[in-house]
Amino acid sequence: MKRCLPFAIASALLIAALPAAALRPPNVVVIISDDQGFADISFNPHHPREVSTPRLDALAREGVWFSQAYITGNVCSPTRAGLMTGRYQQRAGVYTGGEGGAGMAQSEKLFPRFLTPAGYTSAAYGKWHIGLTVAQSPVGRGFDEWYGFLGRGAHDYFDLAQKNEDVGPMYRNGKEIKDEGYMTTRLTDEAVAFIQRQKANPFFVYLAYNAVHAPAQAPAEDIARWRKQFPEITEARAILMAMLHHLDLGVGRVVDTLKKEGVWDNTLLFFLTDNGGSKAMSAMNTPLRGAKQQNYEGGIRTPFIASWPAGFKGGRTIDTPIVALDILPTALDAAGLAPDRPLDGRSLLPLLTGKADRHTDTFFWSEGGEAGGFAVRSGDWKLVQQRGERKVELFDLAKDPAEKNDLAGTHPDRLAELTRLYDAWLDQMAEPLSGAPKRPGAQGAAVAKKSKAEKRQSRDVERAKKKQ
Repeated sequence: MKRCLPFAIASALLIAALPAAALRPPNVVVIISDDQGFADISFNPHHPREVSTPRLDALAREGVWFSQAYITGNVCSPTRAGLMTGRYQQRAGVYTGGEGGAGMAQSEKLFPRFLTPAGYTSAAYGKWHIGLTVAQSPVGRGFDEWYGFLGRGAHDYFDLAQKNEDVGPMYRNGKEIKDEGYMTTRLTDEAVAFIQRQKANPFFVYLAYNAVHAPAQAPAEDIARWRKQFPEITEARAILMAMLHHLDLGVGRVVDTLKKEGVWDNTLLFFLTDNGGSKAMSAMNTPLRGAKQQNYEGGIRTPFIASWPAGFKGGRTIDTPIVALDILPTALDAAGLAPDRPLDGRSLLPLLTGKADRHTDTFFWSEGGEAGGFAVRSGDWKLVQQRGERKVELFDLAKDPAEKNDLAGTHPDRLAELTRLYDAWLDQMAEPLSGAPKRPGAQGAAVAKKSKAEKRQSRDVERAKKKQ
């Protein structure tokens, strides 16, 4: 617990310097989009001309833009597990979307329960994807309110009443409901109403849009508008832009509500996406290489905005690398709370307040399994292996952010150094919840063989029970 004391001391000094109106702990709002491309935000100068996100751009201009921000997985669920715990999700055995989607052990403390001592009321809206039962749902893991869906990734944007039996249900506070409307708009409606109800007391909003994840669905008039204005783009790209438009509208409505209700200045707000843009949805990740499901920068780099007018100055870009794991410790630091367990993330407040220009130096990614890929970034150097491939590549991101020049053959010492860092980190992580090995090779094969034998034994036991 001693290691947590600087957290609380720094926070107390920061809060003491704030205006009287901001003396209560800040509200915390985390908005996460789904499969949004790195270039599918018009604040990025590399965006294609059809991309228009004026409300996100305004948020980035008013707040702080982190140009080298990462998430901890290249698919949806693992990233969410890391964000909610402030720890590498591999510590909980989550390496893949399937493992994360099934849910983590209840011993893993999630974001809202860290804020409870400061009197926060917490609500989750949208996609969950880290549990398939009510016990594993937001209201089973510390949130006071929840509207959204469990699922393993996607949900129909128009069928909120489950008219098609293949569409998963919507929930309110753990109970299945029938609803209507366009999903992105409805999630915004719920978040706005919560802010209006809770404005008198500290609150935490986790707004997890499923936009712009598949299925490709948007109001017909918006699709037609993009096709007419940009006849050169494909139908798929026009649909994505229409979906992005409603995401942008939603973020704007949340920000406008915070301002109208007089709580904007003392709200710590983050915006990010859960992984790189999806090729299947025609997303753009320019100028980065790769996409969702890859460990190149295009699969793990995220647009990232932080705002807290009462806490730090906006209108800036910070180039220091950070990771989504930092969101939880930053919120705790701002609220004057110390975590009751070690976290892998670190508070961003020293960077944001100008008291520091350095942060975490090393970041890790791992998909586990015999064919799983991995990556490690240390300083400006990055080692990466894609899932199902044996080739290991080495890049100098300072000189080559697009990862075009593999230096593995010319810098063997650097390759060995990063490999040692990754192996030492992986040794600390739990075995995958699926029973797969966490690393390939003889050790991984032995673990996998044991796991398969245990599964066969379990199936034999179940068959025997049915025969009785």
